[in-house]
Amino acid sequence: MKPLNYHHLRYFWAVARTGSITQACRELHLTQPAVSAQLQTFQRDIGERLLERSGRGLVLTDAGQLVFRYADEIFRAGIELQETLAGRPSGLPLRFRVGMTDSMPKLLAYKLLEPALQLPQGVRLTLRENKVPALLADLVVHTLDLVISDEPVSPSGNVRAYSHLLGECGVTFFVAKDLVKGYRRRFPASLDGAPMLAPPDHTAMRRSLDVWFKKHGLRPNVVAEIEDSAVLKVFGQSGAGFFAAPSAVESEVRRQYEVDVVGRVDDVRERFYAISVERKIHHPAVMAIVAAAEREVFG
Repeated sequence: MKPLNYHHLRYFWAVARTGSITQACRELHLTQPAVSAQLQTFQRDIGERLLERSGRGLVLTDAGQLVFRYADEIFRAGIELQETLAGRPSGLPLRFRVGMTDSMPKLLAYKLLEPALQLPQGVRLTLRENKVPALLADLVVHTLDLVISDEPVSPSGNVRAYSHLLGECGVTFFVAKDLVKGYRRRFPASLDGAPMLAPPDHTAMRRSLDVWFKKHGLRPNVVAEIEDSAVLKVFGQSGAGFFAAPSAVESEVRRQYEVDVVGRVDDVRERFYAISVERKIHHPAVMAIVAAAEREVFG
C-alpha cells in the first residue's frame, strides 16, 4: 500500500461528512471533477471501496465507515491544534477525552467534569473508566487528554506525567434512613462490629479508613467489598451496611440514594487529582475543571 495521501483523505472526509460531492466541493472550494478524480485515486491507492451511491446521495461502505472514524479524529485534532495556537474557537465542539480510575466516586467525577461541559465553544466529552496503569499508558500516547484519580502519579513509575491537586475533603459516613438512629447515637463507637460496605483494599480511601479505624479501636464487619462506587451506594440504600463517601458530595449522596448521615470525619482526607502530560495546563476544558474544583467543589 502506498503512503497515505492526507489531501485525498481530507477530500474523502468532507464528502463523507456532507454526504454529497457537490456539498464537499463548496466546502473545499474545488470543482466536482477534481474531487471525484481524487476520490477514485484514494480508493484505488488503499484498495478499498469507501462510498456507494444511494439514490441521489452517497453512503459509506463498511470500510468507508472505518476510514471515516480515523479521518474524523485526525482532522478534528488538527482543527483543535489550530484553535489552541490561534487562541480562538472554530465553531466545532472541543474534543475532550478523559480517563477515570475505577475507584473514583461517580458523583464527584460528574461535579468535577461538569464545568468543562459549560464552555462556550461546546465540548464533546469521551469518558473512559479503567485501572490506573492502563489510563496512564493512554495518556502518554495522547489518546487521553486527562486522567482523574484519587491518587497522584507514583514518582517511582515509568510514566512521565504530572499530578495537579484538584482539592481535598473529609469523609462522611452514611446508612439507610431507617437505620440511622442506631448509628448516630454512639458515633463513632457505633461502627464497631457494624456491617460495612467497603471499597477494595487497594484504593486510597480504604487505606485511609483502615488507618482511622485502627486509631480509634474500631473493627467494622466488612460484609462486601465493592469496586464500583455507585453500586456500593445502592447496596447501602438497601440497608446492607454503612458506607463512606467524600464529604464534597454529601448532599448529592443523600438526595440520590435516599440515605442519611451517620457522622463526619475530617481527619480522614480524600484527595483528588487531574493527571496530565503537561506541567502547565493549557487545555481549556482542564483549565475550567481546575478552576471550578478550587472555587466550587472543594471550596
